[in-house]
Amino acid sequence: MEELIAGIAKALVTQPDAVTVTKIQKQGLEVYELHVAPGDMGKVIGKQGRIARAFRLVVKAAAVKANKRVSLDIV
Repeated sequence: MEELIAGIAKALVTQPDAVTVTKIQKQGLEVYELHVAPGDMGKVIGKQGRIARAFRLVVKAAAVKANKRVSLDIV
């Protein structure tokens, strides 16, 4: 899952070396925190959060296929 998130984020940003993904376990839920460079934050979020919403949708679809509960936080 971390590779999926990092791969999508690196395709969106101008500084792919600054992309990091950390995984946190919380009560049966896997929380992935996506860190990007401050200048790339707008590219990951998009206008009115559309890209972030689509990003989360893709991650949740992959989680359902893997039978997991997953959340994505953009930090």
